[in-house]
Amino acid sequence: MSATLGELHLVVPGDPSTATGGYVYDRRIVAELARRGVAVSVHALDASFPQPTPAALRHAREALARLPDDAIVVIDGLALGGLERVLPDAAARLRLLALIHHPLALETGLPDGVAARLRDAEREALRFVRGAIVTSRWTAQALAAYGVDAARIRVVEPGVDGALPLRRRLAPPDPARRSGVNLLCVATLTPRKGHDVLLDALADLRDRRWHLTCAGSTTRDPATAERIRRKIARLRLMQRVSLLGEVPDDALERCYARADVFVLASHLEGYGMALADALARGLPIVATTAGAIPHTVPPEAGLLVPPGNSRALAQALAQVLDDEALRRALAAGARAAGAALPRWEDSAARFAAAVAALVQ
Repeated sequence: MSATLGELHLVVPGDPSTATGGYVYDRRIVAELARRGVAVSVHALDASFPQPTPAALRHAREALARLPDDAIVVIDGLALGGLERVLPDAAARLRLLALIHHPLALETGLPDGVAARLRDAEREALRFVRGAIVTSRWTAQALAAYGVDAARIRVVEPGVDGALPLRRRLAPPDPARRSGVNLLCVATLTPRKGHDVLLDALADLRDRRWHLTCAGSTTRDPATAERIRRKIARLRLMQRVSLLGEVPDDALERCYARADVFVLASHLEGYGMALADALARGLPIVATTAGAIPHTVPPEAGLLVPPGNSRALAQALAQVLDDEALRRALAAGARAAGAALPRWEDSAARFAAAVAALVQ
């Protein structure tokens, strides 16, 4: 495989160690490719992408100019939409590919003008790449609106770890456990993740016994995090909702181990890696039908409702809170679905094959 590909160059915006799904995907693919003997150099651009400052754009142009002729360069979608003015020169001597998690313009909460600019920028940038690797069938379909030929797209879904501990097999609830059903949400506090919708739904269920733990950065989008904190206070849920912020892997594993149900109220997911991780641990799921989620979470593993509908979400949550047999059935479905998910080594092999096919 290394003889076919030689060295790969991955271009990402900001800190490659950022704990979000897209960056985790990038890191895991890079690590698994290295195990397969494929050398990958990661080039970090300024964090202002996909709306780069003039200085960031100059730096990006210089970084691409330093790469050797005919190099294979995979550009993460968070940077792609800001590079459209740089790519014509780069495409003349580099073999460029895009890695798209979801189209930039579909991010929740963008002003119309910003969304339109990102849509135009990404469409223009995609003209200069030889192909696109996407993380779901849904994202592949979404790229049709950008004029990308289906023959130039390869789907490489994220993987899961092969030795994840399954959550305990839903032993009967302990009457002494004051929290009742433990709900877990793993998501950065941004508008797209729908924490506000989830809180509205849970406020309607304050007569049930539950506790929500939210694990995910509260600093990546400070304004959204502050709105969520104020909402928790306004709804008087301070004793029932814990915002942990970004936690290390071992602490996150303990969160999964304590959870009874995984919840996610996203307005959009290009795949939903946290959902796949929940399936791999055998957790029943309550989530939305946004984006690729129905492709990730089968009906036997979770209850899905329209995004942005707190009443429908409350009804689904009430079902799993009130019905232990339903939780057990969904947990069994989650275990089966999790067992069928690709492992990271499988995803890396498919990624390498996709790159080799698209750069020909």
